[in-house]
Amino acid sequence: MTTKTLPTRAEDVPAAFAERFNSGDPGAVHELYEEHAAFVPESGEAVHGLAGIARENGPFLAIGLPISVRPRQVHVCGDIALLVVDWEIQGIVASTATDVARRGADGYWRYVIDSPFGAAVAA
Repeated sequence: MTTKTLPTRAEDVPAAFAERFNSGDPGAVHELYEEHAAFVPESGEAVHGLAGIARENGPFLAIGLPISVRPRQVHVCGDIALLVVDWEIQGIVASTATDVARRGADGYWRYVIDSPFGAAVAA
């Protein structure tokens, strides 16, 4: 694992995700998650662990288009942060995420909960 570009500030997590996502490298995206993190897909049924998260992120990466992110709110309390982020994959899919990140012992921030549709209005 390379920690060269992992975020050292909570407010940089969304941009780090976009950079890694846009590289097209699933392994680079994978590094932004804690080992036992949760990913909450649009269905609302969370998956846990890196293998499940990789499966859920796979279809987004397979679109092959860049993601853009715009943090709306970042609230930090010690080593935990709540991130509310508007995101879009070039007109294909867009939503507002509600994510939780944590600063690890190594000083880098990673997702604990990634909920890309967390603030979406229910249909």
